[in-house]
Amino acid sequence: MVSEEHALPPATVRVIELVGVSDKGWSDAAQQAVERASETIRHVTGVDVIHSTGVVRNGRIVEYHADVRIAFVVDREDLRFGG
Repeated sequence: MVSEEHALPPATVRVIELVGVSDKGWSDAAQQAVERASETIRHVTGVDVIHSTGVVRNGRIVEYHADVRIAFVVDREDLRFGG
């Protein structure tokens, strides 16, 4: 069964790239990116963590960065208006 968040064919899925930042860990950085994207984008269906980096100070990781690709279903209305 397909959930409401996944499109039935034919569908268009758009992918954007974001960087999430956290002071807790890479997983949290990825989660921050997904949560932020979900504030303004409907129908987020997937995330792909591409790359993880961090900032080191005094021998400790103090900031975690997760470069992610977020996939979301594009509504037909959005396509008509160039969204």
